[in-house]
This record gives sequence, C-alpha cells and structure tokens, in this order.
Amino acid sequence: MLSGIQHFCFCKRSWSLIHVEQLWEENYYTIDGMIKHEKVDNPFIKEKRKNIFYSRSVPISSSKLGLNGIIDMVEFIKDGEGVNVPGKKGLWKPYVIEYKRGKEKPDLRDISQLVAQVICLEEDLNCHIEKSFIYYFKTNTRLEVDIDEEKREFVIDTVKEMHDMFENRITPDAEFYKKCTLCSLYDLCMPRITKKRKSIENYLYGD
Repeated sequence: MLSGIQHFCFCKRSWSLIHVEQLWEENYYTIDGMIKHEKVDNPFIKEKRKNIFYSRSVPISSSKLGLNGIIDMVEFIKDGEGVNVPGKKGLWKPYVIEYKRGKEKPDLRDISQLVAQVICLEEDLNCHIEKSFIYYFKTNTRLEVDIDEEKREFVIDTVKEMHDMFENRITPDAEFYKKCTLCSLYDLCMPRITKKRKSIENYLYGD
C-alpha cells in the first residue's frame, strides 16, 4: 500500500507490524484523522470553479514503484500544456493535494507519501508533475512541495527497502523514542519492555 511509505519513514518497525505482521490498533490520532478525511475522501462531492476542478479519492498505481493506493484529491487547472481528461474539454494540469491532520513535520514522512502519489499519477496520466501540495488541518496551511529529482530518488530507494523487508518478512527490533507514545501500535510494539529486556540481558551476560 502506498500509504505505508509514511509509516516506513516514521518507524520501520511500526510499518512492519502493520504490513508484514498485519497488526493494527486505533488511537485518538488515527480516529481523528479519519474524521477529518471524511469530506475529502467522498468521491461523490463535486467541486468546480471557472478553470479548476477537483477529483477526490482517486485510485492510483505504479508498476515502477510496485505500489497502489488512493489520492485524497487531485486539483486540475486548465492549461495548454496539460493532459486530456475524459469528459472535460481542453487540457488540464494535475496537482496532488494530500491532507494531514497535524502540522508540517521536520522529516520526510509526509513529503515522501506525496511524492510517491505524484509518481503513480504521472504513470497513470502519462505526464510530468513539477509540484504538489500538502494541506495541514491543525495549522490550516497548504504547503507547496517541489517534486524534484532528489525527492524522487529518496522515494525510489525507500520503496526498494520496503519491498525487500516485506518479501523477507523482516520486522526490526524495537527502539524507544519520544514519538513512540503517539503511535497507535505502542501497546503491541512495547518498546520500553524490549529496551528493558535488552538491558537486563547485557547486565547478566555482557555483550
């Protein structure tokens, strides 16, 4: 699943528990995120302006990445250098809009998901997308993201590692960080206990 790349960049163990071991638990953050996505995820809501229209819950896939998923929203702007869209006159440039419940992150977890979505949509529409957007509910801001080669290479390398771990059924050992308590899988992962167990082993038996 394409959405897994965000989990992978946040915590490889968390990703593996979800996608390799098929474990899942809800918490406040996951439920709140689903509630905020309800309107965005409704494909029957139509929105159009003079030279812009929006498609919601757009299914995508990529043979290059070996991923499939759903884009929250695609913004199409009428442009002579765009692509043909069934049922629409003229040419249209597509831009992905990914919705997130929180605020901008200091790492690449949100951006990597957006870039992966762009690569998939480019493959589906046979086009090139130079930028796209992440909308953050908490700060009510729309972040413009340049889809440059550095970000694309990061996503391609990350996806290769994801496929390798999935095919070899690898679940990394637990580590404990402050961010762990925010994870819905905290009680299943039990990072504190794992770290404590390792410390006892080192104390009894040495390295």
